[in-house]
Amino acid sequence: MEIASAKEKDWVVVSVTGRIDAVTAPEFEKALAEQVARGEKNFLLNFIGLDYISSAGLRSILATAQKLKPGGGKMIFSGLRGTVRDIFQISGFATMFKIFDTREDALK
Repeated sequence: MEIASAKEKDWVVVSVTGRIDAVTAPEFEKALAEQVARGEKNFLLNFIGLDYISSAGLRSILATAQKLKPGGGKMIFSGLRGTVRDIFQISGFATMFKIFDTREDALK
């Protein structure tokens, strides 16, 4: 798994490639927690390069969303495809979070 972060407009765009599974989910959650600790509140998770996400990855997303909620923060997603999109649909995450086809659409 590779994680890259960049600030665009009022959003921290976090691009993830590879897999978020039981092995990599703690690293993913830590990377997001560090951004939250710095005071960042709005996150766009760009998953165009993500091949797989497990329940551990979904738990990391929920944990971060819970940290953002008291401060009025937001988490949105872009680039979900294939299995990752299916997992978001089946798990109900697609109804809990805003999902955009592209990063550009999300930042409009």
